[in-house]
Amino acid sequence: MSQRIVSILTRAIITLFMVAVLNFVLFRVIPGDPASLLLGGARTSVTAEQMEVQRQNWGLDRPLFPDQVVDYLSSTLRGDFGYSFKFRGRHVADLILERLPATIALVGVAQFVAILCGVMLGLYAGWHRGGVGDNVATGASLALYSTPAFWLGMILVVIFSTALGWLPGYGAHSPGAITGSLDWALDYLRHLALPVTAVALGLIGQYLVVARAAMSDVVTEDYMVTARAKGLTGRQMLMRHAFRNAMLPVVTLITLNLGYVVAGAITVEAVFAWPGIGGLTVEALNARDYPVLQGIFLLLGASIVIANVLADLAYGLLDPRVRQ
Repeated sequence: MSQRIVSILTRAIITLFMVAVLNFVLFRVIPGDPASLLLGGARTSVTAEQMEVQRQNWGLDRPLFPDQVVDYLSSTLRGDFGYSFKFRGRHVADLILERLPATIALVGVAQFVAILCGVMLGLYAGWHRGGVGDNVATGASLALYSTPAFWLGMILVVIFSTALGWLPGYGAHSPGAITGSLDWALDYLRHLALPVTAVALGLIGQYLVVARAAMSDVVTEDYMVTARAKGLTGRQMLMRHAFRNAMLPVVTLITLNLGYVVAGAITVEAVFAWPGIGGLTVEALNARDYPVLQGIFLLLGASIVIANVLADLAYGLLDPRVRQ
C-alpha cells in the first residue's frame, strides 16, 4: 500500500511540473503585447522607448527559454505568481484569494446539492431499472445534462428575477447592505440562490446518469445473483455488494468535479456577474493579463491533479483489488 501511495504521489508531482511548463508556454503564444496594455493599450500613443522600458521592468525583454521559464518555475515553487498587468501591479495570489471565497461558496454548495440529489436518484433509478421512477429520472437527467449551465442561468434570471422578481439575478450583494449584519448574510444567500441552482441542475443530471449506469451494471453481476440465491434481502444486497461497487465510477466523477470548485463556473459567473474566479478569468482574458491567467490555470491544474490523487486513494478503500 505504501508503494502504491508513493507511486501515485510521484506521478502527481511529475504531472504538476508538466502542467506548470505548459501553463507558461500556453499564455506566451496568445496574440497581443502585455507591454502595450501596461502603457494604456492601443488608445494611447506609445513610443518604442516606452515599450522597451516596460519590457525591461517586467522582464519581458529576456529570452523565453531558459530565462523566463526558469524564473517562472522557481517563483511558482515559492508561491509567488507574479504581478497583474491589468490591476496595476497587484499580487496575483492576492487577487485569486480575494475572489476564491465567492467561487467556493457558489460551486461548493452546488456540488454538495448535486452529489446528494444526483447520486441518490441515480442509484435508486439503477436499482429499480425499468420502473416509472427510472424512466422519469433518466429522461430528466438527460435533459439537464445536455443543457448548458449558462442557458439555464439566463432562463432562471428571466423567470425568477425579471418576471416574478423573487430573487436577485446580479452580483453578490444589494447596494447599501451593511457588511457583517444578519441582513447582509440573508441578502448574500438570496443572491446565491439562482447561480447555485443553475450549476447544480447541470451537475445533478451528470451524476444521475453515471450513478444509474454504474448501478445497472452492478445488479446484473454474478455475485449479485449468488447473493440473491443465498437468501439476502434487497437491503442487504444493496448495502453489502451493490453500493460500494457502483460507487467506483461515481467517485471518479465526484473528485474530478470537486477539482473544478476552485476554477468556478465561468459562464454562470458571467451570467450572474458573480465576483468569483470565473469573473476574474474573463477580465484577465479580455486584458491579456498573463500572470493572472497563469495563476488561475495553475490553480485549476493543481486542483485536478489533487482530485485524481484522492480518487486513486478512494479506489483502494472501496475496492481491495485496486490495492493489489
